[in-house]
Amino acid sequence: MATNLALEDKLIVEAQTLGRHKSKKDAVSTALREYIARHRQQEIGTLFGSIDFDEKYDYKKARRRKTAK
Repeated sequence: MATNLALEDKLIVEAQTLGRHKSKKDAVSTALREYIARHRQQEIGTLFGSIDFDEKYDYKKARRRKTAK
C-alpha cells in the first residue's frame, strides 16, 4: 500500500542505523511489526486471573507416554 508519511528524518536515520536496514521502508515495516507484537504480548497480561484451570490436572502425567503391552 502506497502511503505518504511525514516522518522525522532523525528517527528514520537512527532506526535504519540501529536495525541495519537498507531502506526506510524496511525500517518502518520492522518498527510496525515490533509495535504490534509488543501490544499483543501486553494483552496477554489482561487474561491473568480470568482463565479457569483444574487444580487437579497433572501436566506431568499427561506428558508420559503409555508403554506398549
